[in-house]
Amino acid sequence: QVQLVESGGGLVQPGGSLRLSCTTSGINFGVYLMGWHRQAPGKQRELVAQITRDYSPKYANFVKGRFVISRDNAKNTVYLEMDFLKPEDTAVYYCNAWPGISGAPDYWGQGTQVTVSS
Repeated sequence: QVQLVESGGGLVQPGGSLRLSCTTSGINFGVYLMGWHRQAPGKQRELVAQITRDYSPKYANFVKGRFVISRDNAKNTVYLEMDFLKPEDTAVYYCNAWPGISGAPDYWGQGTQVTVSS
């Protein structure tokens, strides 16, 4: 059974930081493309950042310079370090795992709420 479990969300003031974690089980983590997506109320889910099996990161323009994605294959875990948070970063953040093969299933976590507010 595949499981992706996110943690680390919460309430933070503008300009603050949070570190999200997503620990996986049931997949060969090292070969998966791992991503963080987010969905704000009334909006579509959007890609925040991805990291390949070779540790190459990719970021959405709206988080470049503020967020850093990383992975620890020994711990089957992907992280999202979020700095200089803004109110518009408020959303549910989801972890995603995809093997990078067209047509292959991907997997999602249950999400963790991030709220940026004073």
